[in-house]
Amino acid sequence: MQQMLRRWERGDIPKARILGEALFPLELRIKGPTTRELANRFGDVMAWVDALRKSSAEVRGYGYEIRWEQVNNRVHGANDLPVAAVFPTEQDALRFMRRQSEAERLWRLVDATLARYSTLKEWLARRSLTALRHASDWDRILAVLDWFAAHPRSGLYLRQLDIPDVDTKFIESNRGLLSELLDQILPPDAIDATATGVTNFSARYGLRQEVPTIRFRLLDPALYIQGLSDLAVLPEEFAKLDLHPVRVFITENRTNGLAFPASPQSIVIFGLGYGIDRLSDVPWLRDAEVWYWGDIDTHGFGILNRMRAAFPHVRSFLMDRETLVRHRTLWVEEPAGKRYDGEPTRLTTQEYELFDDLRHDRLGPCVRLEQERISWAWLQQALESITTS
Repeated sequence: MQQMLRRWERGDIPKARILGEALFPLELRIKGPTTRELANRFGDVMAWVDALRKSSAEVRGYGYEIRWEQVNNRVHGANDLPVAAVFPTEQDALRFMRRQSEAERLWRLVDATLARYSTLKEWLARRSLTALRHASDWDRILAVLDWFAAHPRSGLYLRQLDIPDVDTKFIESNRGLLSELLDQILPPDAIDATATGVTNFSARYGLRQEVPTIRFRLLDPALYIQGLSDLAVLPEEFAKLDLHPVRVFITENRTNGLAFPASPQSIVIFGLGYGIDRLSDVPWLRDAEVWYWGDIDTHGFGILNRMRAAFPHVRSFLMDRETLVRHRTLWVEEPAGKRYDGEPTRLTTQEYELFDDLRHDRLGPCVRLEQERISWAWLQQALESITTS
């Protein structure tokens, strides 16, 4: 019967079992024939009744019992018709649905889990069939929980976790499920509630994460570091460099950074995006000219505004109205639902006016000029103006 299967698929039966709630005997209503159907299709109705009886405990010895009700019909007189199917016990229901083996596997899983983590009782009641889908891996799931419970906020890399029969890929592929469980068993001080989503699994549970590096190129051979011109270093190492360039260019696009023209006493930093904060502790940037080149869109100005919190002297280039208008045929649309929605307070008058036109679509819907679309000749012209001024 579909009603009974739906009870299993919704998790009603496991939930009642786990929480100790009385679900059986369980009565399911049976929609019987209408008066017209009984009168006009009596043979079909009797065949339906016979089929229900043959599948019931009366014939099979297990499953449901039929509750009958006498119905009077002007054509066929009084007849007993089924109005409900009653499953006396959980075992009757499981056997009828052929779910005994699945249920036994689930009960073993639940018992093993609650013996170690009673706090997972409510979770198992809600998500029992999720647990069942992972039954073949459940011993490894529990092993991971055991490790985190014993080593809260370990500060290790995920690759360093030494858990029997568990490798890094297993944890990575099960981060969503593990997060649900770890949130239930760990104390609040072992969880960083601000780190959400599977991509922030390591941060949420105190694992060490790969530190983003700062990628930069030295645009003048006089600044090369032991002959090296293209480097990526940790932020703290970058802050300690004894470079002292005259000019520092910052651009978001990686290709722009790699292709940036040579320039005397200059370096280019690229690919930081909103990670621009990594530069805030670099003391020698305060003594250099700093030029920021981002997309001409709301986020470009949002990043510029953010950078000026640490470096008020930062100037923008190729983020002006003339550049935007000159490249009109190369405009694209900034995703409408993902635009910068802050209020920048550190823009110049000209920058703010252009930002305001963009966010209010005065130049067109969601106008955006990506930095890599700007012509190379226009870039070289801008750099010549900067380096000769």
